[in-house]
Amino acid sequence: MNRIVVSALVSGLLWTGVSAPAWAQYKVVGPDGRVTYTDRPPVDRPAQAVKSSGAAGNNPALPYALRNVVTRYPVTLYTSANCPACDGGRTLLQGRGIPFTEKTVNTTEDARVLQSREGTNSVPVIRIGSKQVTGFEQGEWTSYLDAAGYPQQSALPNGYRQPAATPLAPTANPPQLAPEADPAPKTSPEPTPAPPAGKAPPGFRF
Repeated sequence: MNRIVVSALVSGLLWTGVSAPAWAQYKVVGPDGRVTYTDRPPVDRPAQAVKSSGAAGNNPALPYALRNVVTRYPVTLYTSANCPACDGGRTLLQGRGIPFTEKTVNTTEDARVLQSREGTNSVPVIRIGSKQVTGFEQGEWTSYLDAAGYPQQSALPNGYRQPAATPLAPTANPPQLAPEADPAPKTSPEPTPAPPAGKAPPGFRF
């Protein structure tokens, strides 16, 4: 695989930006209308909790330092079944205690979305912030994760559960079948009318 100089990662990883600093947990509005952010709830006035922009960072159980990195550089892993390289990448992330979102590519529609979104039809693909790496090479992944600021050893709290992997392409809802029309009620055949009184015309038989 081609190697990329690690120092280039810092400039390549783009922080998309949030309205509040990544470390902030509370929004405080002062008497003069001035808005400030803090990681501690104020005791003298009400405050509004600030939600993290990262999917995995929404877990309030994450410690501050890890939550900060997850918010700035969320990790997404694209995998498929029967993929040893995908298993290796997942094991690396889990071993370091890195929260990540896993998307599976197991159908034609999944592959189409991956090609459209990431410009490749190969897995595994890892995205760290805005940086994409295709294929698994442990040293390369480790370098990028280190540069992003992820801890080298797990800092996850006890009881933390990694979100389950989900298909990349949304599952289509099955078509709704129209209700069957009620069958027309059966009617008894009308009785044959009786012959009119009187003589029938010559040659006419009932």
